[in-house]
Amino acid sequence: MKAYVFPGQGAQFSGMGKDLYENNAEARALFEKANEILGFRISDIMFEGTEEELKQTKVTQPAIFLHSVILAKTSPEFNPDMVAGHSLGEFSALVANGTLAFEDGLKLVYQRALAMQEACEINPSGMAAILGLEDEKVEEICASITSETVVPANYNCPGQLVISGTNKGIEIACEKMKEAGAKRALPLPVGGAFHSPLMEPAREKLQKAIENTVFYTPSCPVYQNVSTKGVREVEEIKKNLIAQLTAPVKWTQSVQQMVADGATHFIECGPGKVLQGLVKKIHKEAEVSSI
Repeated sequence: MKAYVFPGQGAQFSGMGKDLYENNAEARALFEKANEILGFRISDIMFEGTEEELKQTKVTQPAIFLHSVILAKTSPEFNPDMVAGHSLGEFSALVANGTLAFEDGLKLVYQRALAMQEACEINPSGMAAILGLEDEKVEEICASITSETVVPANYNCPGQLVISGTNKGIEIACEKMKEAGAKRALPLPVGGAFHSPLMEPAREKLQKAIENTVFYTPSCPVYQNVSTKGVREVEEIKKNLIAQLTAPVKWTQSVQQMVADGATHFIECGPGKVLQGLVKKIHKEAEVSSI
């Protein structure tokens, strides 16, 4: 069975999607529609922008979404048995399997990006990658820090967990992780504490937007970050999508569940190859490729 997976923030690069725009009329029309919806030429930033310009959350998120979704929509062999996306990638997955219309998906992603940016400004905060420690140990250390907010945020693959919290919380946690034997505890260059309680202001804004958006019955199940199970029921998809901003991304568990449900081939759809690497670390026998 084929599982299509969609990347999240961090996969962007200058020039992304340019060949699609130049060589495919349908792709070009979708990029132009996106420029119109957003009110600025995001395609120009994607094709020619500097790393700095691409790094702004309000650009990064719609850029990765557009690259992923347009790739899926214009690929003749795109025919998933199941889909999943890492954080932001869940929105791409939901457009790809027909749950959301292209325009609505883009509007939600843009609103999500702006709301997250705003939440970051309210609470200066960050994230750090913890390498080489058991998930349980990372959870235990985060729970032991009660003076600050710090929580597990991304379960990327065994031995690679990202934590999220206040700047002070991250600092304390990184020290404790190293003392506990972590190979590395590395603060990440992100603007805030994504997938933590500090994103609550963004979650509230996004909830309103999601509740006002039409969701359709998907063509195949989506394995969501919050629940890790394959979901087809529209109300459940909405509920999980709203919870996603303040809850951890359970990528390891989602991939394990997809394998248990019959996935043998994981195809990454979007910029970069990060998810292929993670899937291989989670399930060595999986076949991986990209569109």
